[in-house]
Amino acid sequence: QVQVVESGGGLVQAGGSLRVSCTASGPTFSTLQMGWFRQAPGKEREFVAAISRTGGTTAYADSVQGRFTIFRDNTKNMGYLQMKSLKPEDTAVYYCAASRTLRITITQDDYQYWGRGTTVTVSS
Repeated sequence: QVQVVESGGGLVQAGGSLRVSCTASGPTFSTLQMGWFRQAPGKEREFVAAISRTGGTTAYADSVQGRFTIFRDNTKNMGYLQMKSLKPEDTAVYYCAASRTLRITITQDDYQYWGRGTTVTVSS
């Protein structure tokens, strides 16, 4: 069983930066694709970013392209999402997830393991 835990959420002003992190338990961390999703108030959960097992391939939603960076450190069982130039519309609960698929995926149904989320609030 893989347990996923996010941290690093908080309150930031528009234009600022924030980094959220994710850890997944177990010795198989490097075999998992990882992704970030978010759910804004009153909206459905949506894809944000994904990264392949070794970090060689990444994918981003159009809404965050150029502002967010996903990366991972497999030696520490850690994944990260660096958020820059934050906008009020980025306000959401951010979820880290892990997938056993063989290739990078942006489809949330492909992810088997989910954290409980960390809240990011961007003020105008």
